[in-house]
Amino acid sequence: METAENRYINVQYKLYTTEDGVKELIEETQPNHPFNFISGLGTTLEEFESQIVGLNKGDKFNFTIPADKAYGEYNEAHVHTLPKNMFEIEGKFDDENVAPGKIVPLMSQDGQRFNAEIVEVTDDSVIVDLNHPLAGDDLEFEGEVVENRPATPEEVQELIAQMSGGCGCGSGGCGDGDCGDGCCDSNSGGCCH
Repeated sequence: METAENRYINVQYKLYTTEDGVKELIEETQPNHPFNFISGLGTTLEEFESQIVGLNKGDKFNFTIPADKAYGEYNEAHVHTLPKNMFEIEGKFDDENVAPGKIVPLMSQDGQRFNAEIVEVTDDSVIVDLNHPLAGDDLEFEGEVVENRPATPEEVQELIAQMSGGCGCGSGGCGDGDCGDGCCDSNSGGCCH
């Protein structure tokens, strides 16, 4: 059943943040790989979706999402010191992948997966930052709507399958980060709007 919320939306955009009065380009979609999503399924920032969903193909946009409606304020409590042996593979510390500035996948005791940025590596510990890379930043988006149409039931089902662990990068967007377009990729900060 199609509802007003389920729209297949494709946008070309540039994402900026401003630090110390200087506007910095953080992310830009490429013409052959616009960002696509299906509205009403919670796969993008709520505020991003609400700004885009009512626009038509060809409409240009420029809006800012404040940090509290994007990825929240930066929280020092999300910086943790972990034992270095947690990052060992077959008894050897993984110094190639566990170094300052690298993003590593972690899992909580209840099986929830998330990414952490390595802040520092000491003799016996690793300091990780669990804040989203854009926490504390206002996000300014400017771009154009490439497509905005009702989503087909097949597109909705494909995206739901991807969200539940299915794989694929069909017309529903990025599933597991292997699309080769930087979407949902830990190297791009996992923005995934």
